[in-house]
Amino acid sequence: MSDEHLSFDPPRGKDDISVLLSSRRTGMSFQRTRMSADRTLMSVIRTSLSLISFGFTIFQFFQKMRDQDVLTTAAPARNFGVALVALGIVMLVGGIVYHLQFMLALRVERKDMTEQGLIRGISPFPPSLTLFTAVILLLIGLAAIVSMVFRVGPFG
Repeated sequence: MSDEHLSFDPPRGKDDISVLLSSRRTGMSFQRTRMSADRTLMSVIRTSLSLISFGFTIFQFFQKMRDQDVLTTAAPARNFGVALVALGIVMLVGGIVYHLQFMLALRVERKDMTEQGLIRGISPFPPSLTLFTAVILLLIGLAAIVSMVFRVGPFG
């Protein structure tokens, strides 16, 4: 891979400056698109976290009520809590898969445009901390549902 696409000759005229500015704007638009994808994943995280925590709270509340003989049966409420946690997990998995597909396609597009010399390829494109957070929440959600259904684990 040559270094030709990584640098430009100094601008000599109006057209060269326009090309350079256009290239920089296009490169920055990739960063804005990446940040937008991260914000979308953050929205999925917020909604999933709400569903998982609300479902777990409902499950625990009615479980404690049944354990203290306040209620004779808490199965419907507990099942509703499990369903909310499962819905949060499914939504989070969908968000993670969509984010990964989108980011891979964006990286391919960026690489193609860099090889064509349309944008500079020197700006960083680091891994997403939002994606890392989503995976951690997914693991917590899975531990919660295993704990709820099988009554084992850290939340049992």
